[in-house]
Amino acid sequence: MSLKQKLQEDLKSSMKNKDTVKKSVVTLIRSSIKQYEVDNRVELADEDIIDIISKQLKQRRDSLVEFEKAGREDLVSEANAEIKVLKEYLPQQLSEEELNEIVKATISEVGATSMKDMKSIMSAIQPKVKGRADGKLINKLVKINLQ
Repeated sequence: MSLKQKLQEDLKSSMKNKDTVKKSVVTLIRSSIKQYEVDNRVELADEDIIDIISKQLKQRRDSLVEFEKAGREDLVSEANAEIKVLKEYLPQQLSEEELNEIVKATISEVGATSMKDMKSIMSAIQPKVKGRADGKLINKLVKINLQ
């Protein structure tokens, strides 16, 4: 079953089960997919849909930080619920240890020696971990390994 079909089925089941959080998140994902397909006149593959979901997850995480700073517990709990739903559609996330091994291997592949090589390291790592790791964590691990 493709990711698009899974989203369609989950939308139906969330409507039947009156799961408003999941329904709104799935609707938003499907809307973003449809918008992209209409704008670019293409049919998205699962990898492209994962990119869209990853972007939405990043938006929620960024919003979560702002909500916490503002002390808005109602919005924090809502964002956490949405993040949980979004993670269901992404591939299994890499652990920090697994990601650290990939970072070390990529640094040696690229031959990086300083922070000046950050761009080439990040561009080499991204295809390897697409949708399976947070960019901020990758960035942090690269900095640690380059010191």
